[in-house]
Amino acid sequence: MPGLKAPAVDVAALALDAPDGLALVDPGGRFAWLNHAAARLCGREVLGAPSPFTAGEGEQSAVWTPEPEVRREFAYRTRGLPDGSTLVSFRDVTDERHRQRRLAALASTAANLASQGSLPEILDALASEVLRTDALAAVQILALDDSGAGLRIMGSAGFRHWPDFFPRLMECRRRGASLKMLEAFETGEPVVVPDRGAAIQRDPAWRPLAHYMGELDWETFASVPLLVRGAAVGVLNAFFLPGHSVGPQTVEFLLAMAEQAAMAVDYAGLLRREREDARREERQRLARDLHDSIVQQVFSISMQAKSLEVLGQRGDSVPVAAVARIAGEVGSLSHTVLADLRAMVHELRPSTSAELGGLEEAIRALADSTANRTGLKFGLTVGRGAGRLTGELAEDVYRVVAEAIHNVVKHAGAEQVSIRLAVRDGRFTATVTDDGCGIGAAGPGGYGLRTMRERAERWGGTVTVRRHRRSGTVVRLVVPVDSPAPSGS
Repeated sequence: MPGLKAPAVDVAALALDAPDGLALVDPGGRFAWLNHAAARLCGREVLGAPSPFTAGEGEQSAVWTPEPEVRREFAYRTRGLPDGSTLVSFRDVTDERHRQRRLAALASTAANLASQGSLPEILDALASEVLRTDALAAVQILALDDSGAGLRIMGSAGFRHWPDFFPRLMECRRRGASLKMLEAFETGEPVVVPDRGAAIQRDPAWRPLAHYMGELDWETFASVPLLVRGAAVGVLNAFFLPGHSVGPQTVEFLLAMAEQAAMAVDYAGLLRREREDARREERQRLARDLHDSIVQQVFSISMQAKSLEVLGQRGDSVPVAAVARIAGEVGSLSHTVLADLRAMVHELRPSTSAELGGLEEAIRALADSTANRTGLKFGLTVGRGAGRLTGELAEDVYRVVAEAIHNVVKHAGAEQVSIRLAVRDGRFTATVTDDGCGIGAAGPGGYGLRTMRERAERWGGTVTVRRHRRSGTVVRLVVPVDSPAPSGS
């Protein structure tokens, strides 16, 4: 503005005391001048030394290693000068970059959990995320095995896979080695041990794992527990590169990742227990079916055979009518037992049965067996092409229909069941309708309904449950018949 004068300022003094690092790099790429902040950031005398900065547009990043075991990250901007030199403004962003990578690791791990891959796949991915985030040589994630008696490596990055790692670890313990990871597991608190790598190599008690532990160059060891509802289910072990200090922020990040791992372990355990409950319920149902139908029918056959034996031992001529009647009853019972056994084989191995006789035969055998056992009346209508489904799709369709029939028997109090299979407009439809009191649209917590829907969703299909307009319930499965393969295959 007119009348105002620029204050007299010592620009060189301002530059010297500026809060950000300022450096002058000569045309040969060597440090020619640094202000006080730049000298502190570089951490050693660097005048005349090669700089890590290159000219470019916008903010760039560079790695600076003032000592062999120290690694810093600088964010910087450059400006070219007329004499060919470059003025560089830079700052230390090591901690900031760590925070960014840690947040990205948490987000990526959450996505892996949401994708619901297998537990080893999830924990391997989590270990890799941790390894990329900080100055780490390796990461291990150990969880309790199925027996709950020991730990085994479920996810790792850095170290190569050793199937007998845990037995060797226990051998080290028997020799007197101090296992800090077990301390973290037993106390439920993080454990950080500096200079652990060298100490292990010096200790003869660690000889069974000395080669494994010595494959990588690492120094500090940290172990944090995987906690589920206050109980430890495993540990996350981190092996840090030499020169890296493990502070509270690093431990906080490891705890956050251990929490993600614990969620994955807990979810896998819940699924395993749910499947075991389902298998137990299926075994109990098969035992009831055997007792209610086949065992009683075989007993009846044995009684009829005993009657024939008694008739034959009389020594007199045997009435033809009596023999014919008993033989007819034995034949009828045998046919019923065979139908029930065939249906149970279909229930246990529907894919094999479908290959041998087709989906229509498998469902018809199931309906006949259920009718013999319960007195329900079944009607089966199969449209053109609907019974020719094969492979995994036929198996999934069979399972959905079988579960629907099982629900009718268990809940509906029905007298009649109608099953319709049809193909129309590129879609296969299976409908199971009963005339009972109605089981309603089961909520998402029902394991049977959830399994039915999962089978349908594999093929891009749906399962719906609704009340019939008069009485009873309608279960409807719809899948596109031109699906090339189930999702996730």
